[in-house]
Amino acid sequence: MGVTDPVRPRRPFNSIKFFVFCHCLLQLSQLLVSGYMKSSISTIERRYGLSSQKSGLLAAFNEVGNTVLIVFVSFFGSRVHRPRFIGGGALLAGVASLLMATPHFLSGKYHYGDHVNTSVLCQSESGPAAPSSNQSCLAQQSSAQQVVYPLLLLAQLLLGVASVPIQPFGISYIDDHASRRNSPLYLGILLAVTSIGPAFGFVTGAFMLRFYVDFDKLTKDQIKLDSKDLRWVGAWWVGFLMAACLLFITALPYFFFPRNMPKEEAADDAESKPDGKQQTKPLQELSLLQFLKSFPRIALRTLRSPIYLLVVLAQVNLAALLSGLATFMAKFIERQFSQTVSFSTMMIGAVGIPMAVLGTVLGGALMRRFNLSVSGSSKLCTAAILLCMFSAMPLLLIGCPTQTVAGVFPSRELSCSSGCRCPQEAFNPVCGSDGVEFRSPCHAGCLSVETDADNKVTNYTDCRCVGGLAVALPGTCGSGCSHLLRPFMVLLALTSFIAAFSQTPSYMMILRSVPTEDKSFAVGVQYMLFRVLGESTFLGLQVVFVCGALLCFLLTVVVLRRRRAELQELQPDNKGGYELVNEHKAADGSKEENGTKT
Repeated sequence: MGVTDPVRPRRPFNSIKFFVFCHCLLQLSQLLVSGYMKSSISTIERRYGLSSQKSGLLAAFNEVGNTVLIVFVSFFGSRVHRPRFIGGGALLAGVASLLMATPHFLSGKYHYGDHVNTSVLCQSESGPAAPSSNQSCLAQQSSAQQVVYPLLLLAQLLLGVASVPIQPFGISYIDDHASRRNSPLYLGILLAVTSIGPAFGFVTGAFMLRFYVDFDKLTKDQIKLDSKDLRWVGAWWVGFLMAACLLFITALPYFFFPRNMPKEEAADDAESKPDGKQQTKPLQELSLLQFLKSFPRIALRTLRSPIYLLVVLAQVNLAALLSGLATFMAKFIERQFSQTVSFSTMMIGAVGIPMAVLGTVLGGALMRRFNLSVSGSSKLCTAAILLCMFSAMPLLLIGCPTQTVAGVFPSRELSCSSGCRCPQEAFNPVCGSDGVEFRSPCHAGCLSVETDADNKVTNYTDCRCVGGLAVALPGTCGSGCSHLLRPFMVLLALTSFIAAFSQTPSYMMILRSVPTEDKSFAVGVQYMLFRVLGESTFLGLQVVFVCGALLCFLLTVVVLRRRRAELQELQPDNKGGYELVNEHKAADGSKEENGTKT
């Protein structure tokens, strides 16, 4: 038997390394959907005429199902077959991704008002009635929203439910069966891939949005717009079909992993094996009723850990910052630096996120190289966030004032086009020869239009509201800040790189500050707090969030220093490995309880 035991871990589904590989692929596929959704939200908004409020709700709606279920499901982490739950979640995520693409096949062709006739120009009061195309367009949008919007909300809800078991169960499963020396490296790789997933989503979005939304319904000659036109809608639905296929494929291996696999052995990790067995077995022997009754006690025990709470609050601050950046940064770059949607999305996916991935991997590698303790991890996190503050501050100073659009900002009625009977929903921006931007040729008071041989608009003429030559060109005037894009992206990439150093150490602090059987529950509570407190606002609040994270990590240093002084006599032989500083208190508490009972 001694000869055959070492052979067991070589079986693929008995190897924690293979599990890490499979989980990386699954995280990549699952978060590709999330990143792709964020990169496509403005396109979906334009395609179906959604308001910013509705599109914002849609982007965040996957958090509803996730927030409601994640704590309860995570509580069962040590009792259920975690790999099978992960596989089931992956299959449900694949169904949700297919559902996201369904509205394209239920909707008609995209109408953007492609006729360059009097429907986009100023109409005199004595002229014909306002074109009925606008009312029909509104009717189509209303009809589409009645079916499409609830369908998209349902898909987002299912996607949130599907992600409930994937990350908490995966992290706890890896930490339970990996050696203490290799665990931070595995988690660093996993968290790095977790960041790569949204990056792939943004890059995929940038690529797919270059294709016209109805390329499957129209020939190339029938597509009159180009990707630089603000009315352009890209093929947002294709990426969801691709992600669904990947999710179905990556879900399959999880149904072959065992509930528990042999613990990975390391040279200086022999003492970890009995601890894991000793802590997990009693929990699994509890009946379901006893297990549910223990929920309040375990929840209170977890939330009473100051290190756990401080680290989670620090991560919540960072999650709030990253949530706003991921959702709105592409739109910010598009408008602030006069870039296309696809290029703006590419900047996030190809520059900002890869630098965060690199920082996450290096953070895990540093922990493994120097075998950092919980105390050392807190110092590394504090230093990373402190440096992040200095690199993030200049981002607030780069940019231009809010672009002036006549009749919109500042908001006032234009007397020069008041008699043109311009539709309120008209949006076809033009830039006047005097440098003033208008939201449509009608609002600029333009009476005629010039086109080229291909019937493409070259300029609008006889514009009442435009000074000088009274000519307006199609498109926006631009912000005048395009030359600042390069320094902005350099600073953003540097900030992402530095902040990501705290990712792996902070996760290891959480896993080492709670009992083994509570790991899934602790990670679940952490993600629940992310959803409730971390999905927040954007660039102007980044300093507040970074300062909040810095304060929390500083407090962990103070608390751990005091605990180390109090418990120094209990760990004379510690060689600097991952010590669970409150393990001794938990052990003492359990001894006292046993002594009281006896």
